[in-house]
Amino acid sequence: MRILYYDCFAGISGDMNLGAMVDLGVDAEYLRNELARLNINGFQLKLEKATRRGITGTLATVVVKKSWHEKYRHLRDVQEIINESSLSDKVKSISLKIFQLIAEAEANVHNIDIQNVHFHEVGALDSIADIVGAAICLDYLKVDKVHSSPIQLGGGTIKCAHGTMPVPAPATAFIVENIPVKTGLVQHEATTPTGAAILVATVDEFTGDITAPITKTAYGIGQRDVSEIPNVLRIYLLEDKEEIKDVSQKCSLVLECNIDDMNPERYEFLLDKLFENGASDAWLTPIIMKKLRPANMVSVLCVPEKANTMKSILFEHSTTLGIREKQVIKNMLRREEKTLNTQYGIVRIKECFYKGNSLRFKPEYDDCKTLALKHNVSIAAIENAVLKSIDNG
Repeated sequence: MRILYYDCFAGISGDMNLGAMVDLGVDAEYLRNELARLNINGFQLKLEKATRRGITGTLATVVVKKSWHEKYRHLRDVQEIINESSLSDKVKSISLKIFQLIAEAEANVHNIDIQNVHFHEVGALDSIADIVGAAICLDYLKVDKVHSSPIQLGGGTIKCAHGTMPVPAPATAFIVENIPVKTGLVQHEATTPTGAAILVATVDEFTGDITAPITKTAYGIGQRDVSEIPNVLRIYLLEDKEEIKDVSQKCSLVLECNIDDMNPERYEFLLDKLFENGASDAWLTPIIMKKLRPANMVSVLCVPEKANTMKSILFEHSTTLGIREKQVIKNMLRREEKTLNTQYGIVRIKECFYKGNSLRFKPEYDDCKTLALKHNVSIAAIENAVLKSIDNG
């Protein structure tokens, strides 16, 4: 099992992450060529060796062309750029998830609608390169998991468009809610909103323990060099030679509330909202409450860092007055996602494994539905085509 481990002892920024990834072994030309798929000509990626307090690594700088016209872009503009590019679906998905986290944070801090959040054009180009570059690098490395140490946020104050703010910046503080952090190592902004969002969107587990052998160490060099603490991001590639375990465990939360006074038509909107915002699962259970009133118990399964978001949705979009919360251990079979080329088109399938053997697979329903509508056939016909494709090897 290959694990990418972020050692954020001095924080993380988008460009530090790019530098560390290239230092770890991501091909620089591959990264530049993939970024070119965005069809934006306003920036170029400069990579060079640099040293901070005796530590040598890779310094990544996104150079924005002076001729590029300054303007504002909203979240939907950035989403359009990414969606209309020729990048892979996985890279697009990771990139959009990171941008969504930043936009949610800015919207919360400034109390505005998420679609009204704007990115200044020069800053937006930096962010697009850093965020999409992070997704490209992670896809290139093909690791099985991503782990991270607690994140060093720094201290002191920072000057921004809204004046002098305490470190961490309000957006960063919102993004790292429920994430292990440290503060005060340096008196400057050690972790930027982009760096925090990259971690929150991609890390499977935050832990100070390294449980597998380190096979490679790399450093991303920060732009600042004003502290006795080296301004670098250290990352490790860990390689566990043991056989991949087919059952893994993960701490999750179950949130529950009983509702007997809500219009049933509203449950669809409520569940959709929960899933859109990161619920691992959500379901309704018919129950009988006091005075023999028929009711529904709404249950939500989520990772701990999503708990506050789920609670807000339940309070705002249902009639509940209280929420029960309990911690559970989620046992998960090892799964792999593959794509099959059938006579009707490409279908994604999820295959699960147990005791070293393939247990079963399931075609992605949305893919089957789309192809069935396109070719005017039944969903069963698409599923049979998937079986035929598997049988043919």
